[in-house]
Amino acid sequence: MSTTAQAPRVTSNPGGTSRSGLIYALVSYAIWGVLPLFFIALAPAGAFEVVAWRIVFSLVFCALLLAVTRKFKPFFRLLARPRISITMAVAGALIYINWQTYVYSAMSGQVVEASLGYFINPIVTVFLGVFFMRERLRLAQWIAVGVSLVAVVILAVGAGTVPWIALTLAFSFGFYGYIKKRVGNRVDAVAGLTMETLWLMPVAIVQLVVVGATAGLTIGTVSATHTALLLAAGVVTAVPLLFFAAASRRLPLIYMGFIQYLGPIIQFFVGVLILREPMSPERWAGFALVWIALLILTIDGLVGARRNRRAVLELI
Repeated sequence: MSTTAQAPRVTSNPGGTSRSGLIYALVSYAIWGVLPLFFIALAPAGAFEVVAWRIVFSLVFCALLLAVTRKFKPFFRLLARPRISITMAVAGALIYINWQTYVYSAMSGQVVEASLGYFINPIVTVFLGVFFMRERLRLAQWIAVGVSLVAVVILAVGAGTVPWIALTLAFSFGFYGYIKKRVGNRVDAVAGLTMETLWLMPVAIVQLVVVGATAGLTIGTVSATHTALLLAAGVVTAVPLLFFAAASRRLPLIYMGFIQYLGPIIQFFVGVLILREPMSPERWAGFALVWIALLILTIDGLVGARRNRRAVLELI
């Protein structure tokens, strides 16, 4: 689920652009928030079959979009560029890890831990910036990172095990965002997802063959509704990504920074209120610390943005 947000376009109707951008952003994160319920509805299909069909039908859906928009030629030109093609292959590997972990968490009753992964993703992104982008963190950012590390320790002690689902989701998505940032605006959302799923097709085929030879494939054997839901996996994957890309072109980065928390918030409430996953005192304490860390990051971001605006005005 991620592309790098871009500065808003200058248009003759900035108010309308912002409103439409806000709608796109809210819809994309709302869909991501309720995705666990979609994957749970795909039972008795297992996580490996679901992810395999998700790859296959995402590629089919993206190919149709390329055909309708007549963008196959630009896509093949991108595919022929070795650096971009290899970069998107790495992005595909990371998003595969993310998808497989996320679907497994949803179908094994661990939605709350999955939401934790996306709550700590902004903190992981800051952490990755230090090591790979050589960025210098402000004091508030270091405090947020430290508080989040304490939260992970508390969650690990309370559960008796490291929250590997949350950490895998956070780091795979964090690295995915870093890789996507390297290609920047050269690869749009549709072309990017098409290349990623194209690289993953051999993996999907192997998974389908293995599942078919062991547990057996469920597509077309359960009900018409179940088959339709599996076929819809590609649309459910691509649509929120396209909405997110549209929102990122219309909204300032600071707005996108706030709205990104909507997805994990919805996931958290789905896990606690709908799926009735247990919340021990240690778990509540860990989540509370993560939310405090995010609040520190948010306030620091607002202060930084205000300072930047003042600096620009002074230069003018």
